[in-house]
Amino acid sequence: MKKILLAMSLAVALSGSAYAQEVRLGTEGAYAPWNFIDDNGKLAGFEIELGNELCKRANLECEWVVNEWDSIIPNLIAGNYDAIIAGMSITDERKKSIDFTQDYFPPDPSRYAMASDANIDFNNLSGIKIGVQGATIQAAYVEENFAANNTILSYETADQSIADLTAGNVDVVLADGGFLEPIVEASNGALKFAGPEVMIGGGVGMGLRKEDDELEAKLNAAIDSVKADGTLDKLIAKWFNKGPFYSN
Repeated sequence: MKKILLAMSLAVALSGSAYAQEVRLGTEGAYAPWNFIDDNGKLAGFEIELGNELCKRANLECEWVVNEWDSIIPNLIAGNYDAIIAGMSITDERKKSIDFTQDYFPPDPSRYAMASDANIDFNNLSGIKIGVQGATIQAAYVEENFAANNTILSYETADQSIADLTAGNVDVVLADGGFLEPIVEASNGALKFAGPEVMIGGGVGMGLRKEDDELEAKLNAAIDSVKADGTLDKLIAKWFNKGPFYSN
């Protein structure tokens, strides 16, 4: 009986009206495997598949909008799209300006990547160049903890920080582990992980304007649904080879 009632409540929450609400989803399109532009010039990745599934379950007619990372929150607030789904960690600082759905990916440790022949003392980081993507939780972390004795290089995209790491223009890059792992694995031994894992922020959720409570409720109900039937864990396993996190 409880399962029947849960299914009925989810159906009511997800169905809304008979007409699909038009919603624009903002993403970066430059953060594989979360979201990226594939060889055919189309958006692809974990969050693209997830976002399309959430829209289907929430009876939303969704359109994707690609936006650079450093302006992704201001452009949400300005109304250029209705929700952010772009590997964004839920943090208290971001909650000052926007709301979040529940998480659809658990907290992901940030990791340091460096050249395999490099030797860095992480107990005394001094005199090195640290690369980060601008306006990220990693950028805030290194500015707070290492700016006094090191050079912090901020990049528009995470891929640019990796390119400079490979070229030897930075000594180490700090980024989400889920982003770095396939890069280090594909480097054929040229890159390695070093130093401690760093837990910054909470899980990853969708960002919304504070006044959009109805849309937030619909998306939360859809996330409940993909968690409950195992769809979310299947997508995480497909794109990250991790889990299960949300279903048994």
